Amino acid sequence: MRDVDVRKALHRTVLRDHHGDPNTLVLDELGLRHGRCRVDVAVVNGSLHGFELKSDKDTLERLPFQVETYGKVLDKATLVVGERHAAKAIPGLPEWWGVKVAVLGPRGGIKFENYRTAGINNEIDPIALAELLWRVEVLGILESLGFTGAVLRRPRAFQYKLLTDQLLIDELRGRVRDCLKGRKNWRGQIASSLYADC
Repeated sequence: MRDVDVRKALHRTVLRDHHGDPNTLVLDELGLRHGRCRVDVAVVNGSLHGFELKSDKDTLERLPFQVETYGKVLDKATLVVGERHAAKAIPGLPEWWGVKVAVLGPRGGIKFENYRTAGINNEIDPIALAELLWRVEVLGILESLGFTGAVLRRPRAFQYKLLTDQLLIDELRGRVRDCLKGRKNWRGQIASSLYADC
């Protein structure tokens, strides 16, 4: 069971309804913390839900770093793990992480057993969340809040801090999700178009 097989099966089964929803963005390889970490599959609608895939051919070496980074940004996270790694991976996950175990059927198909449903992450870092925004998006939000002039020419880190000082975390979450869903030129891969006919 390879990562690519698990990914395709996830899109075709678990995420099937999301692909048909015009208010939902499904994205492969969403970069977090300016690309230091990538979410294998992200679903953006009323929440930002990341799916981390660990097939039987993968290792768990990066999982602790991924868990830490996802915890700063995502509303929800689900580990999709092969049977080989499940027993070792699950104990190290925070309680709010969901778990789906990928099982290879007798005919070679992959099905997913729901081990634990994802809960809500209450430990989001506002700066890490704001870093999902492109500079033009940050400027647009700051302008909508009444900022003009020299403030809009300050370094990116200053603008992220200013933005997070102005917005409550729930409003920031909503603004970030709206920006992600509204983008026309994604640097990542929009999975909704790849798997639209699944």
